[in-house]
Amino acid sequence: MQDLSITLIQAELLWEDAEANLRQFDDIIAPIDRSTDLILLPEMFNTGFSMNVDQCAEPPEGMTMKWLRERAAAKNCVVAGSVLTRKGSAFFNRFIWMRPNGTHAHYDKRHLFSMAGEDKIMSAGGSRTIVGLKGWNISLQVCYDLRFPVWSRNSYRDGRHDFDVLVYVANWPEVRKDAYQRLLPARAIENQSYVVWVNRVGKDGRDIFHSGDSGVYDPVGNPSALAKAGSRDVLHVTLSADFLLQQRSKFRIGPDWDSFT
Repeated sequence: MQDLSITLIQAELLWEDAEANLRQFDDIIAPIDRSTDLILLPEMFNTGFSMNVDQCAEPPEGMTMKWLRERAAAKNCVVAGSVLTRKGSAFFNRFIWMRPNGTHAHYDKRHLFSMAGEDKIMSAGGSRTIVGLKGWNISLQVCYDLRFPVWSRNSYRDGRHDFDVLVYVANWPEVRKDAYQRLLPARAIENQSYVVWVNRVGKDGRDIFHSGDSGVYDPVGNPSALAKAGSRDVLHVTLSADFLLQQRSKFRIGPDWDSFT
């Protein structure tokens, strides 16, 4: 396991306008001249959190997928974020993990936000996705999943933790920011892992404001870095492998975790 360099992009999303959002992220990503292992974008970064599937849903190999593949290759790093995806007659809020070699993994959001009608339109995912990068195991999650600790929980088997980082991409409004500001460090502490949170900013098409508050929490729940609230920001953070392993070694709670199915 080596230190992991990540870049969080917190931006205002143009409502239901994929082409404009991709141009915006081109402008943000192009000047990044430092080496990074991972560039993270918010939930439904190309359209905003819209339930307008006729306007916003793309096939699994649509325009945004092609864009992700090109950006990952150009920057020689993983580029990841969620996209409203159509597969047959079903729709998914799909977190795409695009590698620089053009291959990808995905996670379909498990907990659909019923108060916005997401559960009436989208299909829920049925399994977690854990991906590898530079010796780290990374669990992919989307926004509302943060409220469900059993789904987000770590496991310890055969002397190893299932994951080392929890990544949440989000469109979570400011009116409920107190919740995520408490839950994010809690997830880090209870799972002895880093937690990464990438949220949008600005008003969406329903006039709901988002303050972003993107950031990284270390395995003891302290913020390693936080983006500027309420405005576009590009945050570069290095996750320390030594710090993670030291914390797990000196306070070994993994072997005492309960087993769940």
